[in-house]
Amino acid sequence: MNTIFRLIFGMLLFFTIHVNCQSKMVLIKGGTYIPLYGRDSLTVTIGDFQMDVYPVTNEEYLQFVKKYPKWRKSNVKSLFADANYLRGWKSDTILGDNQLLKAPITNISWFAANDYCECQGKRLPTIDEWEYVAMANEDIPDARILKNYNDFILAWYEKPKTFNNEIGSTFKNYWGVYDLHGLVWEWTSDFNSVLISGESRKDVDTDSNLFCGSAALGATDLMNYAAFMRYAIRGSSKAKYTMKNLGFRCVKDL
Repeated sequence: MNTIFRLIFGMLLFFTIHVNCQSKMVLIKGGTYIPLYGRDSLTVTIGDFQMDVYPVTNEEYLQFVKKYPKWRKSNVKSLFADANYLRGWKSDTILGDNQLLKAPITNISWFAANDYCECQGKRLPTIDEWEYVAMANEDIPDARILKNYNDFILAWYEKPKTFNNEIGSTFKNYWGVYDLHGLVWEWTSDFNSVLISGESRKDVDTDSNLFCGSAALGATDLMNYAAFMRYAIRGSSKAKYTMKNLGFRCVKDL
């Protein structure tokens, strides 16, 4: 009996440690930064917040859909996710043969990602929060001035991808966050704010500024093509869209 008890206790302890490792958050100390596109105020101030160390995984999302059946593949409404939602899953609660438990979940709509974070007592990061943390390399909080850093990010964007690598397979940045570059793209709470924020700024030409040469004129860093690509993919997305290279992570207010 004692042997069985020890075995069960050990399994529970392993599971608890493993889950805590995946859902671990780190403190992001706020500051200021200049985003890719100009605003009313060129410098944006970011407050302190916490961010998930890793993107949400297939395993974590699997547990989520088991607890919240409305987000299962067969139940989700077309208003909240397109036909590619959870593409590759064998069924509502079974992953595909080649999908790793510890790989980041993809083919997830903004609605699903947003609800997942809220159910964890968290939220999706804003564009500014995500970009602020993503500026960092291993050693400094803003590595955008380093040519080799932008080259590294662009090289990843150009590589053929399977989008099925495990979390933690890229470098840990200055803040202790993994996989912001090199694994998958990630949803933000205000992913399309570049398109919709023009009215609040009474800028009737906002939409046209996103395309071709006019977009470059509105950019604060003409050489930061990696960030430009992120803004482009966000601006072309809708909340119900799902993509094989688009996942998410959560943040939390202090």
